[in-house]
Amino acid sequence: MNALDQLETAMNEVAAGKRIAYLGPDVSALSGGGAPTSPQALCAMIEAQVRAPRRASGNLWSVAQYVESRKFRATLDTLVREAFAAGPAQPNPVHDWLARVRPPMVVDIWYDDGILQAFDAAKKAETDWGLVQGVSRNGEWIDIFTRAYASTGAEVAEASPEWKTLVYKPHGVANPGSSYLMSDSDYVEVLTEIDIQRPIPEEVRRRRTGRPFLFLGCRFDDQMLRIFARQIAKRSAGGHVVVMPGPLSRMERRFIEDLGATWLDLPASAVAEALTVPEG
Repeated sequence: MNALDQLETAMNEVAAGKRIAYLGPDVSALSGGGAPTSPQALCAMIEAQVRAPRRASGNLWSVAQYVESRKFRATLDTLVREAFAAGPAQPNPVHDWLARVRPPMVVDIWYDDGILQAFDAAKKAETDWGLVQGVSRNGEWIDIFTRAYASTGAEVAEASPEWKTLVYKPHGVANPGSSYLMSDSDYVEVLTEIDIQRPIPEEVRRRRTGRPFLFLGCRFDDQMLRIFARQIAKRSAGGHVVVMPGPLSRMERRFIEDLGATWLDLPASAVAEALTVPEG
């Protein structure tokens, strides 16, 4: 079976609810538009407005921490939300497909709201899906890692088992009025607790059980991104598939080997192309 056939099989398993899609920024890039589609691009946009010290330059999490520490969180929020203010230039075939097939769970690690727009536009029943997102503790006075929202946008106590689809955005959303994790201080408590799974909601843990992941549009050349992926996939089923164009870094190759995953040397656009192939 060649890589494209393996990809088609994995996508069919996602549609059937047997595999979980784990989306990275390269999937968001399929929407076009001017929003950043990598940590490096977002970091460059922030540094174009605030000059960071050399020791932090080029690292999104460190640059965000510098801005937060020296210019306050409000400045970081303004820069990040301005970066994502440009809407998509075209429909995103992967987002639209997932909104149509309604799998049990979709994980999206990028900061844009494209997947949420796609689910909202599908106009299913109001109780059909919901969102759980990571939140910053900056300015919070309670022990909190995530917030949950019904498809109407109303905050709820926790994700509902009745939702047909749970959209999980562990790093948050860069929309006005929403929250996200980006600075080193945002991540410190999450990473301290993530090995015992406390920051990962119970319903997320329940839905991953017995299902492997299909990683699309992600790079794993950053330690923090690898930690999140490993912990979110923890105690799920074996047989993960990683769709990522080569060449791989040494740590990406090791990550795939440690996960016991099958690597498909394909870009995220291969998924979009597979979705446009006429049936029959």
